[in-house]
Amino acid sequence: MQPVNAPYPAARFRRARARAATRALTRQHSLTVDDLIWPVFLRDGEGVEEEIPSMPGVHRLSVDRVVEAARRAADLGIPAICLFPYTDPAKKTKDCAEAWNPDNLSNTATRAIKAEVPEIAVMTDVALDPYNIDGHDGFVRESDGYVVNDATVEALVKQALAQAEAGADIIGPSDMMDGRIGALRDALEAQGHTNVMLLSYAAKYASAFYGPFRDAVGASGALKGDKKTYQMDPGNSDEALRLVARDLSEGADMVMVKPGMPYLDICRRVKDAFGAPTYAYQVSGEYAMIEGAARAGRIDGDKAMLESLLSFKRAGCDGILTYFAPRAAQALQKAQ
Repeated sequence: MQPVNAPYPAARFRRARARAATRALTRQHSLTVDDLIWPVFLRDGEGVEEEIPSMPGVHRLSVDRVVEAARRAADLGIPAICLFPYTDPAKKTKDCAEAWNPDNLSNTATRAIKAEVPEIAVMTDVALDPYNIDGHDGFVRESDGYVVNDATVEALVKQALAQAEAGADIIGPSDMMDGRIGALRDALEAQGHTNVMLLSYAAKYASAFYGPFRDAVGASGALKGDKKTYQMDPGNSDEALRLVARDLSEGADMVMVKPGMPYLDICRRVKDAFGAPTYAYQVSGEYAMIEGAARAGRIDGDKAMLESLLSFKRAGCDGILTYFAPRAAQALQKAQ
């Protein structure tokens, strides 16, 4: 039964808003550092911090620098860091074999972080696009350009096992191939990686908001066509629930909606329907809009950042992947 509000003036909603103490007492949702996962970009070299032009303030880091970044994140209380490699174009091939190379950038960085900052959780990305000469998340059929499903899943299993062997705590399949969660879970169990978690990109939409990310991992120029045959149609919402239900039944520990703010309705529906750990990715385009507007003096960057992150909590998310993570953590510390 819905509560009945007393009529004015018995019900003055401004009473609770009148002072900071009562605003805090009546606040329904809050953001903490425990909600943050920090996505970072890797590149070859040593001592490298290379700014990404389409993501001002975000850098590609060499392995030594990403270890330093992980230490900084852990010191701020951020519980997890997520790795995305910028692969040397010379290592991109049709067969994507660099994806399961035990010494590729992602696996090398994982081992380095776990050796120096063991308390932080390392999340890795499972998809072939950083290693694919065609720029797609799976193998491309030459005859018609279609991204094939089952052969791609077999490759993703090899990639995930290499990441688990390197010490990844959380594996994030972002490819949107059918059946990959079940295949990954079976393979991880069979190889003794029983505590490696799967954070499935269960509802990943074919979005215009990914552009700066593709610049960051070097996939923009390589991509042939689009990803609409495997990523979700932005007009669909019921399909997201079916995908989440399937991935949970196949062994996903957590599920993600991507992008974030344009799909807060999906976050809310997923959380209400399943009650499972639900995450959102505040993607590169979202970051670039907020940061770009802030640098142009149009908005207060820190306030807009924190408000945007709080919107995910209000929509039911248990955590957020965001490039703002260190800055948000510092802002939250100051607010205490």
